[in-house]
Amino acid sequence: MKSLFDQVSYASSKLVTETYSTSFSLATKMLAPSIRGDIYNIYGFVRFADEIVDTFHEYPREALFNNFETELEASLNNKISLNPILNSFQHTYHNYGIPHNLVASFMKSMRMDLTKNAYKTEEEYKEYIYGSADVVGLMCLMVFVKGDKKKYDQLKVPAEALGSAFQKVNFLRDLKADFEELNRSYFPNTNLKELDEASKTRIIEEIKADFANGFAGILQLPSEAKLGVYTAYKYYYKLLAKLEKTPSEQIKNARIRVPNYQKFGLLAKSYVNFKLNLV
Repeated sequence: MKSLFDQVSYASSKLVTETYSTSFSLATKMLAPSIRGDIYNIYGFVRFADEIVDTFHEYPREALFNNFETELEASLNNKISLNPILNSFQHTYHNYGIPHNLVASFMKSMRMDLTKNAYKTEEEYKEYIYGSADVVGLMCLMVFVKGDKKKYDQLKVPAEALGSAFQKVNFLRDLKADFEELNRSYFPNTNLKELDEASKTRIIEEIKADFANGFAGILQLPSEAKLGVYTAYKYYYKLLAKLEKTPSEQIKNARIRVPNYQKFGLLAKSYVNFKLNLV
């Protein structure tokens, strides 16, 4: 009976989310139960793809990625996969009518991470961010609006901006690991070996503009989704504020974090603001 296998699949995606990201997991818990599982399903899929290209360096990553992509397409065509993560994702994909071009763009950016180490132009940079982050936000948006294409089109631009903001914060936070461990440089026209305050300020102002554009969309989200997305926004903005206060030299040599007690504080404040209709 496939329903039992589906339950196992959904539980697997939830486990992946809770194991790999405490911050995203906390924000997802603030979504309405009716859509929470589908966001777990999306996260499980994107996390597995990301793990292949970022983590499995002692294994044949390209072959693993090729197999994963083949299994992904088969799952979308057959509406089933023996890979529980892909089985749960295909359910959400079909249930909400997620456009295939979003999935294809995501996989294209993930494939870039197998071989590409530097993004030297704005065009390359924007293409990578669109595929690695913006489209993930758009997949989630299709769930938030329950597949309503008109509402999706209204919120598409701010959803992309919020996805870009989150990804760029990740880039700045993970500067040391990306450069030293993965030999990657995402920010164009920036010498990461000699990151100075001027370069850091330019990057942060760019991220703040994305956050401003994204926040306008949060205000228009359905109530089932608003608190969860607002919580993620508050967490990432807090992380950006810490990065802004951190000297550029320290950002190059350490990974800046938001402690768990501050995460829970943000969670409480977000909930109060939501209940008081301040969001």
